[in-house]
Amino acid sequence: MIKLLQAAVAATENAAAEKMTLWELFNNGGWLMWVLLILGGVTIFIFVERFVAIQRAQRLDMHFMNRIRDYVMDGKVKEAIAFCHHENTPIARMIEKGLERLGRPMSDVQNAVENVANLEVSKLENGLPTLATIAGGAPMIGFLGTVLGMVRTFMDMSAAGGTVDMALLSGGMYVAMVTTVGGLIVGIPAYFGYNYLVARIEKLVFRMEANTIAFMDILNQPVQK
Repeated sequence: MIKLLQAAVAATENAAAEKMTLWELFNNGGWLMWVLLILGGVTIFIFVERFVAIQRAQRLDMHFMNRIRDYVMDGKVKEAIAFCHHENTPIARMIEKGLERLGRPMSDVQNAVENVANLEVSKLENGLPTLATIAGGAPMIGFLGTVLGMVRTFMDMSAAGGTVDMALLSGGMYVAMVTTVGGLIVGIPAYFGYNYLVARIEKLVFRMEANTIAFMDILNQPVQK
């Protein structure tokens, strides 16, 4: 009879633990969970903002360089500059800078284009170092919370006279592990998001290099009048 009562009490306690809400689990993780929550919000903001910026940067008329070639061949440099200004993309801005340097040595024109390209890439990479830091730091913060939780658990056991109370030990352990789970939940998406954005930027850099080469080839062609 006593064993049945003990089993019923244990089942009731397990059911109560299973019914713990995510909010209660979050609170049990301690103050570090709030730090991870903030880092998670920063991760989402940076990823969405950079994704939109890169998406806009990749938008370019398929016949952009053909139209630039036609303008240059016809000697319509002002019209070509106005067209680039209207497109308002990284590739268009670097070609615009090259058009503005026409009449100078070709090396100066190429340097101007490359300098603008470097600035545009730097703008696109804004926030990525922070995202990389969160990807590596969030799991470490979660692990720190776990270690602090375990230390607190053993301190409670020591205060209780060193008695090994499995209920106290297991309860403290699962609460401590909450921060590790939170750190991984933040760190893993940040890691994949960072690498995804870097890959998108590298793809855009290749396009910028290809358009730079095409632009210099256009300038080396004789102008039709």
